[in-house]
Amino acid sequence: MIRARGKNAGRMDEKNMKIDLNCDMGESFGNYKIGMDAEVVTHISSANVACGFHASDPVVMEKTVAACRAAGVAVGAHPGFPDLVGFGRRNMKVSAAELKAMVMYQVGALKAFCTAAGVPLQHVKPHGAMYNMAGKDAVMADAICEGIREVDPSLILLGLSGSQLIEAAKRAGLSYAREVFADRAYEEDGSLVARSKEGAVITDEEEAIRRVVSMVKNHKVKAITGREIEVIPDSICLHGDNPKAVLFSQKIRAALEAEGVTVAPIREVIA
Repeated sequence: MIRARGKNAGRMDEKNMKIDLNCDMGESFGNYKIGMDAEVVTHISSANVACGFHASDPVVMEKTVAACRAAGVAVGAHPGFPDLVGFGRRNMKVSAAELKAMVMYQVGALKAFCTAAGVPLQHVKPHGAMYNMAGKDAVMADAICEGIREVDPSLILLGLSGSQLIEAAKRAGLSYAREVFADRAYEEDGSLVARSKEGAVITDEEEAIRRVVSMVKNHKVKAITGREIEVIPDSICLHGDNPKAVLFSQKIRAALEAEGVTVAPIREVIA
C-alpha cells in the first residue's frame, strides 16, 4: 500500500488503484507539425502543453488547450529552455534567477490561455534538458518550484520519481506527482538514459506495457543494465513525438484498465 504525508496524503492503494496517463502535447509551431495530438488526446488523462520556448507558438497553445477541454483532459504547462532548434533537449547553463523567470514566464503564458478557455491549469512539468538537469540539481529544482509557487501555489509539480524535483516541491510546499516513463529506459540511479545512448527509447509496445504494469503494481522497473530498481508512480508519461504514441496510449491504457487500475487526472490520483 502506498502512503504519503502532507499535501499528498491519500494516494492510491491496492483496492483503489488510480494512475495518471500524461503526454507532451502542443509541440508544433508555425508550419511545422510535431506529434499526433488529435489522435493521442482521447486516450490520456493529462497533457503537458509546450509554452513557446522549446516548441509551440501562441496559436498552437490556444488550440491545444481547446482540444484538451473538448476531450476532458487536464492541462499542465510544459516549460523548457529557449532552444527551439534543439527542441529543449540540450543542456543550458543558466542562473537560478534566470531559470525561475523562464518558468514563471512560460507558466503564466499558458495559464492565460487556460483562463480564456475556462480550463483550470492543473500542473507544471519541466521539459527535456531542464527536467533532467533539475532532477539531479537541487538549486535548479528549487528555482523551478519557486517560480511555480509564485505564479500559483495551487499548481502541482510533476517530476521524476525519486528526483530532486520532488524534494524541491516538498521544500516549496507544492503538491507533487511522481512520474515514470513508459517509453524511456532508466539508469540504475533512477534517472533517464540519455537519448544519445542506444536503447534510450522503448519502441516495442509489448515491452512498454510490461514495464508500465510492473511499475504501477510492483513499483519496480529494470534499468538498462538489467538491474531492478524501485520507482513510485502517480503518473505515466508517453511522448507525443514517439512514432508509436497512438498505439502506446491505446494499449497501455487498455492494459492498465484490465489490471483494475483507473486512469484519472493527476489531481484525482494525489487527492
